Amino acid sequence: MTLSTSLILSGTLRMAKQLKPRGSIKHLDIGSGHGDLIQLLREAEFINKSSACDYTDSLMKLDDIKVTEVNLNEHGLPYQDGAFDLVTCTEVIEHLEHYRKTIREIYRVLEPAGVVVISTPNVLNLKSRIRFLIFGFFNLFGPLHIKESELHTTGGHINPVSLFYLTHSLLDAGFEKIALTIDKRQGTSKLWLLFLYVPIKIFSKLTARKEKSRYKTIDIHNEYFVRQINFLDVLLGRTIIVGGIKPA
Repeated sequence: MTLSTSLILSGTLRMAKQLKPRGSIKHLDIGSGHGDLIQLLREAEFINKSSACDYTDSLMKLDDIKVTEVNLNEHGLPYQDGAFDLVTCTEVIEHLEHYRKTIREIYRVLEPAGVVVISTPNVLNLKSRIRFLIFGFFNLFGPLHIKESELHTTGGHINPVSLFYLTHSLLDAGFEKIALTIDKRQGTSKLWLLFLYVPIKIFSKLTARKEKSRYKTIDIHNEYFVRQINFLDVLLGRTIIVGGIKPA
């Protein structure tokens, strides 16, 4: 497990503890990979039992975990309604063609008061914004090879999902109490912040005012989430880790 992956998984555990302080009895890890997150949750004594699903069962290194193979681009989650009280989904949705469908499926398989935690590359940090301005591609979302088949690799990042749209998809599915953390603040983004923080604050306020008055796209229900995309953690964070709770 690389240091970058370790920070993402630690952030996922931190978010799960924030939203579900008593721990989990029935956990599902979507995109379980080698089982690193399951192992971390076990070591923290946060989970009782875990299930796992992924596009292949060949990666899992935990002997007692059976991986259910599923292609989420074609199928839903192969579990009954309300089967879990915690679902984790780290570094998966950027590989999916229809991530909103998967989020609705997560909502379905969670029991009332169940918690979801999702991570994905932060396309709105300053390093990524500058790269998009200059090159036309977000950070970690480079040009795809035609007929790309390795959708599980970084080259398979086909769907850049920004914080606002991830939050919107969770709320639209029915989740509430949406929370945000990050894995780390990037040094490159910190450097850009020295030059861009004041202009971003000024022009984002002017643009938001125009959106409110002319286009009516911002109201009391989404205004906080619009402002959130220019919070420091979003401007600097490498990976966003977002959690939500299914109403009891």
